[in-house]
Amino acid sequence: MALYALGDLHLSFGVPDKSMDRFGKAWVGHEKKIRENWLKTVGEDDTIVLTGDFSWGKNDKDLAPDFDFLFSLPGRKIMLRGNHDMFWEAKKTARLNERFGPKAFFLQDNFAEYGEYALVGTKGICFENLGSFEHFRSLEEREAERLKKSFEAAKAAGKKRFIMFLHYPPTSSIWPPTPELCRALGMSRSEERQIRTQEEKILARNRGISKGGMPVFDIRALTPEMIRKTEFVVEYLHSPFTDLAEEYGAERVIYSHSHGKPRFGDSLHGNVRGIHYQLVSGDYLDFQPYKVLD
Repeated sequence: MALYALGDLHLSFGVPDKSMDRFGKAWVGHEKKIRENWLKTVGEDDTIVLTGDFSWGKNDKDLAPDFDFLFSLPGRKIMLRGNHDMFWEAKKTARLNERFGPKAFFLQDNFAEYGEYALVGTKGICFENLGSFEHFRSLEEREAERLKKSFEAAKAAGKKRFIMFLHYPPTSSIWPPTPELCRALGMSRSEERQIRTQEEKILARNRGISKGGMPVFDIRALTPEMIRKTEFVVEYLHSPFTDLAEEYGAERVIYSHSHGKPRFGDSLHGNVRGIHYQLVSGDYLDFQPYKVLD
């Protein structure tokens, strides 16, 4: 028995004009890669969490072939809402669970069990040049409340160990910084670049660079002087979602949404303040399910 995760499948069997092939080589024939990798990896007794954007279908007719594809594959399936999953109305999650159970469990305002662990989650949100920063903050607050509800439901059931799932990254984009985000922080883009460059040099000298050159912000590995030098960036790498993960003691945070190589470094990777962060976007993993737990 094992727990896997994979996000952003963007299936479109019922909506052919939504083919992802135009987005690069990684997406050409990606449905075949999903099936082949899944069958080689996930067994009937395993669990896989799909971290959103699994279908372009907006109605039953368009959605049906995508769900037929997913439900034909082995394993227990837990679904998280993504920004493109238009069929899923937030207030109707219970209806989806009634309709599709036991083929799938829809994770929102609730939790799923995996052994001694509670699997908690919500769609989340990050700042991507929305209409206004105030609008983003209101959406962030709503999603944080949903995540807290998920944690509290698990706690009430006696769960003490948590794996947290989001569709969006747990923080807004940190590389490269957007002009809007820099303005919100009261700093220039050049100042942000200088801090990032200094931080990456410090981390590189202390084995703080992971696969693909992604920074790993493991504060325990830094000396007090290094912490002082990276203090601003480290403190910036917070959000209501990372705060909740730390408050409830989540051991891992799994997220997706970041597509294309330039976006793979948008948020946290590796160990951050004792929590392991992992990106599981389909094209980041070449559609190979990521093993979260044995």
